Amino acid sequence: MESKSLTIPVLLLVLTIFRFQVTTAQEDSAKALSLSGYMETYYSYDFDHPGTHVRQPFLYNFNRHNEFNLNLGLIKLAYQTTKVRGNLALMAGTYPNDNLSAEPGVMKNVFEANAGIKISGSKNLWLDAGIFSSHLGFESAIGKDCWNLSRSLLAENSPYYLSGLKVTYISGDAKWVLSGLVVNGWQRIYRVDGNNTPAFGHQLSFKPSPAITLNSSSFIGSDKPDQVRQLRFFHNFYGIFQVNDRMAFTTGFDFGAEESAIGNGEYNTWYAPVLLLKWSPGPKWNLAARLEYYSDANGVIIATGAPHGFKTWGYSLNLDFPLYDQVLWRVEGRGFKSKDPLFNRGGPPSKTNASITTSLAISF
Repeated sequence: MESKSLTIPVLLLVLTIFRFQVTTAQEDSAKALSLSGYMETYYSYDFDHPGTHVRQPFLYNFNRHNEFNLNLGLIKLAYQTTKVRGNLALMAGTYPNDNLSAEPGVMKNVFEANAGIKISGSKNLWLDAGIFSSHLGFESAIGKDCWNLSRSLLAENSPYYLSGLKVTYISGDAKWVLSGLVVNGWQRIYRVDGNNTPAFGHQLSFKPSPAITLNSSSFIGSDKPDQVRQLRFFHNFYGIFQVNDRMAFTTGFDFGAEESAIGNGEYNTWYAPVLLLKWSPGPKWNLAARLEYYSDANGVIIATGAPHGFKTWGYSLNLDFPLYDQVLWRVEGRGFKSKDPLFNRGGPPSKTNASITTSLAISF
């Protein structure tokens, strides 16, 4: 009888401890899981009055003329612990329709889908696999994270996303970030038919102080079938500088080279410099200006068939009005000037283009 009376309290104690551990694990998992969303609606008016509602073939954001539309709407589920992480984000809008037009079926609606594990007990070293945001450039498709309403020519014509494997190391003081990548191709979820050669990339980011960020990123690979493989080399560099509480600027430079034919040792090149200035005269609004140039004489990235290829200056000015903590209203005027008549309009193509766009973004 005595042993039985002792067994019952012990059993109850064990069950209580087990229940506490399970409850704690569930609570920890719930804390590690987060849900977020973003929606950006817009209206854009192109003063060249293009014959269709599609503005320009080299733009993938805010590219509908004279209509109200959704540029990007996404919902994201993220999981993060000290050793495991994962992200799944689904999207809709004119951005995925334009930018992921080469992807099959429902993959057009995948913004991000990746899983990662920490592969070192003492270092901040991670291995991630799946579909993730590109390591090239300082802009993303999420407008609220960018200084300008629209994306630069650099961003629009280099990968927004990649699919593959990534190893990332972050230094103990968080000043250095180093990544190595093996990916399926130049902005590809599915490989090009006949392409069985992996592409590679790197990212090296250095933040010597909270006011300065320097970044170097690259891509090496082919985006064509193996039989006609043309190696592509691409490098992106940018620096972000916070001058003071009210003023900051970003400068960037892209350079790319691709074989003109398989193994011939001759290369077609393109390059693009950009300068952004941001000024915050008050807590309720911001101004941002951009000056950029894009030169692709041989049409590697932007094919035109024009005598000089795509050689275009771009400039823009936008005003931002944060209506609430999670609501951002923006207005931007943007212009292009090219060496050849390249821009869609109701009549013959034009050498210049001007547009005005307004957007309303909500995040949660």
